[in-house]
Amino acid sequence: MLIVGGGYIAVEFAGILNGLGSQVTLCYRGEQLLRGFDDDVRAHLQAEMCKKGINVLLQHDVKAIARLSDGSLSASLVGSQATALTADCVLYATGRIPQTAGLGLAEVGVALDAEGGIKVDAYGQSTVASIHAVGDVTNRIALTPVAIREGAALAQTLFGPHRVSADLTTVPSAVFSQPPVGTVGLTEAQALAQSPEIDIYRSRFRNMRHTLSGRDEYTLIKLIVDTASQRVLGAHMVGADAPEIIQGLAIAIRMGATKADFDATVALHPSAAEEFVTLKDKVSRKKTPSNQS
Repeated sequence: MLIVGGGYIAVEFAGILNGLGSQVTLCYRGEQLLRGFDDDVRAHLQAEMCKKGINVLLQHDVKAIARLSDGSLSASLVGSQATALTADCVLYATGRIPQTAGLGLAEVGVALDAEGGIKVDAYGQSTVASIHAVGDVTNRIALTPVAIREGAALAQTLFGPHRVSADLTTVPSAVFSQPPVGTVGLTEAQALAQSPEIDIYRSRFRNMRHTLSGRDEYTLIKLIVDTASQRVLGAHMVGADAPEIIQGLAIAIRMGATKADFDATVALHPSAAEEFVTLKDKVSRKKTPSNQS
């Protein structure tokens, strides 16, 4: 199986098909998987995927695909070195764009972005007062719960007693890869872009279940903290149950929890989640011209 792409769908299906016994190659033209996620998360996930037998080819793209006489497919790849792969099936997971073409939106004055996404304000209103949009068609955060939240806010705005905007500042997200990813808040790069100095708390460990079984699988946990206010700006995890754990942390981060709040919380032992409230060692990062972009 050849999977082309490096986002949610690509890494999730790579794990599914690999788990079902297929020999999987993941081909992505970028420098690292999961563009937009924290760099430590991206590197850790790739390493764990490779341990499971998934062949990850970065900075490669498909030039051509040809069907062979036996019915299989031969894919010619371009990248650091030209190569060819033979596969029974090729799955493209290279992104989505809003399906707004042909609706006549531009003709009536609705502003669109470069990919066809409808530009809206905080209340879902487009540049035409009577036309509103929510969800993936706005080309912002393409997640089902975000679309639901935006739709509910718009309904209250249009039919309720007052206008309501959907708060999308701390949206948790998960990638159901193998192992899964859970994240909420800012990445390290995003935090450095808005804060003069941040503290990074990071732990990489093997869960007790894997220690006892001897499996070579590691979990990554990372907290990003604003140095001045000590407010937790982001929480990231790669490992078993990461999405379940991050959902709870999203509440705390949205409420403005500080590192001291995390430290004062009693750990639930033995669990991987307890690492979030026992992290002690930090690395400080300061904003520089090179990391402000």
